Amino acid sequence: MPLPPVPFRSSVMQIEPGWIDYNGHLNMAYYNVMMDRAIDEMWLQLGMGPAYMKARHGSSFTAECHVRYVREIHLGDPVQVTVYLLASDEKRIHTFEELRHATEGWISATSENMTLHIDMNARKVAPFPLDIQARVRDVVSSHAGLPRPEGIGRKVAMPSK
Repeated sequence: MPLPPVPFRSSVMQIEPGWIDYNGHLNMAYYNVMMDRAIDEMWLQLGMGPAYMKARHGSSFTAECHVRYVREIHLGDPVQVTVYLLASDEKRIHTFEELRHATEGWISATSENMTLHIDMNARKVAPFPLDIQARVRDVVSSHAGLPRPEGIGRKVAMPSK
């Protein structure tokens, strides 16, 4: 039975006071912390959390990440992360995350990532087990029916004149 075409939504998170920098807004490093926490929530739903690592000796490592900071977010702002699984193969998952103000809905930041499956015994890239591959493939299929978020595939470059 196909999954409904809806992105994953994390739990609502709060910005911690120590994450605010001298500019009075969330320091850039903590956008990654919140998006990583959201990915961990999604991995649990896919069967790839701490129990998976302990029992099956597999985990995931981020190989590449491109973060865009779109709008400032401040202490007291509730946030939620939307995750899209864009593509996958036997060893990789391509994701796109949007960090949003949880009540107003505007985007504060986005992150596009390539995640690798790791055999933790060998500490090398390895194929996902077939059951995990199937779950991920089902979500990728479901997300393929969604409108593509703005910002996918962006790169860092100076504008050409």
